[in-house]
Amino acid sequence: MTATTTPVRDPGGRDRSAGSGRTARPGTGGRPDRPRSAAAGSPGGRLKALLFHRRAGRRVLPLAVFAAVLLPLAMAFPGAGSWPAALAVDLSGPLGRAGDWIIDNRDGHPLFLYFFGHVSNAVVVSVRAVYVVLLAAGWTGVTALAGLIALRLAGVRLAVTCVAAFAACGLLGMWVPTMQTLALMVVAVAASVAVGALLGLAAGLSPRADRALRPVLDTMQVLPAFAYLLPMVLVFGIGVPAAVLATVVYAAPPMARLTALGLREADAGVLEAAASLGATGRQRLLTARLPLAHRQLLLGVNQTVMMALSMAVIASVIGAGGLGDRVYQALASVDVGAALAAGVPIVLLAVVLDRTTEAAGTRLSVPPAPPAEQPLLRRVFSGWYGRLLTVLAAVAVAVAGRMAGSSLWPGAWTVPIAEPVNRAVAWMTGHLYSGVPVVGGTADWAARFTSWILDPLRSGLQAAPWWLLLLLVAVLGLIVGTWRSALTAVVALAAIGVLGVWEPALDTLSQVLAAVALTLVLGFTIGIGAARSARAQRLLRPVLDVCQTMPQFVYLIPVVALFGVGRAPAAAAAVVYALPAVVRITTEGLRDVNPAALESARSLGATGSQQLRQVQLPLARPALLLAVNQAVVLVLAVVIIGGLVGGGALGYDVVLGLAQGDLATGLVAGAAIVCLGLLLDRVTQPAKEA
Repeated sequence: MTATTTPVRDPGGRDRSAGSGRTARPGTGGRPDRPRSAAAGSPGGRLKALLFHRRAGRRVLPLAVFAAVLLPLAMAFPGAGSWPAALAVDLSGPLGRAGDWIIDNRDGHPLFLYFFGHVSNAVVVSVRAVYVVLLAAGWTGVTALAGLIALRLAGVRLAVTCVAAFAACGLLGMWVPTMQTLALMVVAVAASVAVGALLGLAAGLSPRADRALRPVLDTMQVLPAFAYLLPMVLVFGIGVPAAVLATVVYAAPPMARLTALGLREADAGVLEAAASLGATGRQRLLTARLPLAHRQLLLGVNQTVMMALSMAVIASVIGAGGLGDRVYQALASVDVGAALAAGVPIVLLAVVLDRTTEAAGTRLSVPPAPPAEQPLLRRVFSGWYGRLLTVLAAVAVAVAGRMAGSSLWPGAWTVPIAEPVNRAVAWMTGHLYSGVPVVGGTADWAARFTSWILDPLRSGLQAAPWWLLLLLVAVLGLIVGTWRSALTAVVALAAIGVLGVWEPALDTLSQVLAAVALTLVLGFTIGIGAARSARAQRLLRPVLDVCQTMPQFVYLIPVVALFGVGRAPAAAAAVVYALPAVVRITTEGLRDVNPAALESARSLGATGSQQLRQVQLPLARPALLLAVNQAVVLVLAVVIIGGLVGGGALGYDVVLGLAQGDLATGLVAGAAIVCLGLLLDRVTQPAKEA
C-alpha cells in the first residue's frame, strides 16, 4: 500500500510535502532540515566558499596594489585636479626631429625608395587604372554596367536604384568628380576589406592574436584622421597615395572586428560535427566558420564602405580630389547648397555599393532556385554565359555612347540645387534658432545641454584629484573586466597626464561621455524597434545610410546654424555620425538570436517584452558590446570636427597641428585621443572575458 503525502504549509506560506523526506527540527518553528550537501560545513559548501573567496581575491588584490602605488604618489605630488608637472614629458623636441629626419631622407633613404615608394606607385597605378576604365566607359557604359550587375544579382528593383543613383550624380553636375571618388574608393575599399579580413581571421581563430590586435585596431580606428594625415603627407607627399592609405587605416578595423566576431560566434555544434567527420582546420574554416559568419562578414563590408566614403572629404585636405574636394571648397565659402550637391553623390555611391555587395553575398550563400521558378531575366543572366552577357552588353552600350559623342554627362542635363538649399537653410536659421513657442529654439536646447550636462561633467572631472581618477578607473576596470583590462585603462589614463594634456583630455572626455550616452540610448531604442519590425528596418535603412555616409563637413554647417558654435553642436555631430553603426549592429545582433530559443520562450507563454529582456538581449550580448565599442570609437573620430566648431580641447589641438605642420602638437593630441579610446574600451568591452 502506497503512503500518500499530505501537503503541509509552512509559516512562510510555501507548500511542503510530508513525504518529502525533510523533518522539522525542534526549535526551528517547523522548518525542515536542509540537505547535508548544502550545509556550510559540507565539502561542497566549503568548495563554493573557497571559490567565492578566490574570485573576490582576484579583484581585491589588484585593487590593493593600485592603491598602494597611487597613494604614495598622491602624497608626494599633492594638489587638486591637475596632473603634476614633474610627471609630464615634453615630446615636442623628439617629434620635431623625427619630422625633420623624414623630410631630409624621403628622397634618398632605402626605406623610402624600396618600400614606401613601391607602395605609393602601386596605389597610384591602381587608382589611375580604375579611373581610366571609368572614363573610357563613359556615363552610358558605367550606368549600364551598374544596372546590369544589379539586375543579375538582385533583380529589377536594385537595377533601377543603381541606374537612378548614377543618373542623379550626372543631374547634379558631379559626374567627373564622382568617377574620381569612385576610382579612389574602389581601391581603398578593396584594400580595407583584404586587410581587415586577414586581421579578423587571426583574431577570430586565436585568442592570443585577438588580445594582441585589439589595441592595434583601437589605435587605427580611434586615432583621428587629421592626426595621421600629417605623417602620411610627410612619408608619401600630398596626393592620392596618402589619401588612400589614410582611408585604409580608418576603414579596415570594422571589417576586422566583425570578421573576428562572426568566427568566434560560430555554432559550436556545427564545428564539432565537422571535426567528427575528419575535417581539417582549413576545411572547417572554409566549410563551416566562414559560411556561419556570413551576416557579420556582410556587415563588415557594409561598414567598411560607409567609413571609407566618410573619409572622402577629409582625404581631400591632402589632395585626394573628387567629390570631397568639391565639398571642402564649398564649405570654405560657407555655401551649404554647393556642399550638399557634392555630398549627395557620396551618399548615392554608398547606397549603390552597399546594396550591390549585400545582394552578391546573398546570392553566394542562398542556393539558387530551380530554373523553372526563376524570372525570365534571372534565367537569361544566370551562369557563366550570364556573366559574359553582362560584360558584352555593358561594352556595347559604352561603345554606342562613345560613337554618339557623349562620353561625359551632357552639361544641358544638369539641375542646380545650390540656391534652393541655401534659401532653406536661411529659413531654418531664422525660424528655429530661437523664439519657438513653448519648446524654445535650438539655441536654447544647446545652452541647456551645455549648462546642465557638459559643464558639470567637465568641472567634476577637472576638479577631481588625478590619483582619484586613476583609482576610479581601476575600480571600474576590475568590476567590468579583469585585472589586465584595469591595468590597461589605468596606464592609458596615466599616459594622458605624462603627455602633458591632462586638462584638455578631461574636457574631451566629458564631451565623449555625454555623446556616447546619448548615442547608446537612441541607438539601442531604435535598434530594438527595427529588429522587431521588418518594415521599420526597411524605412530606417536609407536614413542610416545618409547619416553615416554624408560627410561630417556637409551637415556641420546646418548643425552650427541651428545650435550655434560650441560643444553642443560638436556633440550633436558626433551622435549623428555614430548612431547608424549602433543601430545596425544592435539590429543584426537581435535578429541573429537563435529562433529555437525564441520559440521555446513563446511556448512557455513569455510575452514580447519578456522575450526581449530574458532571451534576445542576453543572447545578443556580444553584438551589444560591439555596438558600445563602435559608439566610443566613432564619437572619438568626430572629436576633431568638434574642434572646428568650438568644441576645443584635443580636437582643436589636432587641427591646429595639421594646419601649422606641427607634428608634435597634432600627434600628442591624437595619441591622447587614442588613450581615451583605450580607456573607454577597457572599462566597457572586456566584460565578456571576465
